[in-house]
Amino acid sequence: EKRYLRRGTDGRPAETVEEMFWRVARHVAAAEREWGGDVHAVEGAFYDLLTSLRFFPNSPTFTGAGTPLGQLAACFVMPISDDMGRTPPGIFETLRNAALIQQTGGGNGFDFSRLRPEGAWVSTSAGRATGPLGFLRVFDAAFGEVAQGGTRRGANMGVLRVDHPDIEAFVTCKTDEHAITNFNISVGITDAFMRAGVADADWPRRFPDVASDAYRGFDGTLEDAESAGVPIVVHKVVRARGLFDRIARQAHHNGEPGVLFLDTANRDNPVPHLYRLEATNPCGEQFLGPFENCCLGSVNLARHFGPPASNGGGAVDWDALRATVVTATRFLDDVVSANAYVPAVPEVAEAAYRARRIGLGIMGLGDLLYHCGVRYGSPEGEAFAGEVMAFVRYHCMRASIDLARERGPFPALAGSLYDPADLRWRPPEGADRPGPSRWGRPELDWQAVSDGIRAQGIRNACQTTVAPTGTIG
Repeated sequence: EKRYLRRGTDGRPAETVEEMFWRVARHVAAAEREWGGDVHAVEGAFYDLLTSLRFFPNSPTFTGAGTPLGQLAACFVMPISDDMGRTPPGIFETLRNAALIQQTGGGNGFDFSRLRPEGAWVSTSAGRATGPLGFLRVFDAAFGEVAQGGTRRGANMGVLRVDHPDIEAFVTCKTDEHAITNFNISVGITDAFMRAGVADADWPRRFPDVASDAYRGFDGTLEDAESAGVPIVVHKVVRARGLFDRIARQAHHNGEPGVLFLDTANRDNPVPHLYRLEATNPCGEQFLGPFENCCLGSVNLARHFGPPASNGGGAVDWDALRATVVTATRFLDDVVSANAYVPAVPEVAEAAYRARRIGLGIMGLGDLLYHCGVRYGSPEGEAFAGEVMAFVRYHCMRASIDLARERGPFPALAGSLYDPADLRWRPPEGADRPGPSRWGRPELDWQAVSDGIRAQGIRNACQTTVAPTGTIG
């Protein structure tokens, strides 16, 4: 009631809990009109999904649905270029966009790696650069004054690549617990750095030559600069293993920085023809491209208990779980269409429609493990969790394929991993392992998923994401 009920000018609730659920179900189901769906029937199905506590969308869907704001997404990534704001992704243009997003209830992720290092020459002002950390502090101070969605303070993620000249200062920038309090921070780790660490080799901290004529007008990653022939300057050489140890010690000290494995993420990037992945949302579970957002939601496994099994333990209600996943997938795809996004930042809606990312995850795993008599954290528990999540992913993908048949695939399908003309998506590792499930899980026909994508495409470029659920519900 405190978080999600609409309130009047006197600060008192202006709706009941039941009315809140109807407000959300009605607003999201209205998207069905675009495809000639039965809005009333779908509204009822969504209401039942929510009130049965089988599924919870992210908080902005509760706070934004059916309101003048109408912004339903939780997670965004905003690009930053090495420019004060003359270009759309310039530093202060990005700050303005991010502040507007936070005002609607969304959180932002940023990669500061494109900003020239502290002390680098700035020809336009004949001065020296502030560097990524200086602007990270500017963003932090600004977001400290913005109440996210009117209910909570802004959440943000700041990323810096491990090869950036300012990386050592970035690693320790939150040693003081009272510094940069509106950001989580993560180091962008590359495969090359990990190989250098294993070999105990030197590690160069590099940046494009900002004094070069080739740098003028350039905006891209270090790899883009190398491909474009922009000269690269080595600012300092350190031992890779020493830098890794410094990251680990600082993380042990206060939990930050985290690490993001950039090359691993890009190997699984579903839309590599659109962009390289450089940053995540504030909690780090979802890599996103420039201006992208992801509408998240969690299936509540604690509401999917089956009857006692023959061994005396509990079981999973797999049929109910399948039905929940199918309806929740439809719900999240409707959120993509029902979302008002941020009209003052039109790139956000454009990016959302291009890939139609959704993020269906799970919560209540510990409850389901206990019900089934499986110890949390044990090898058996890991195997159980894998079976459950594979089941959720499988039926989410099948539902997304069905939605593609009904509504069409996501617009950026051609060139993606899901391009039917060049299908590069593969079923998860171990999906072809023979034999029945230990917990009665039905067989999963992953070949049918591949065949369905070849025939219909798929509605959503991303389908599943396991997000933190501490503030849901």
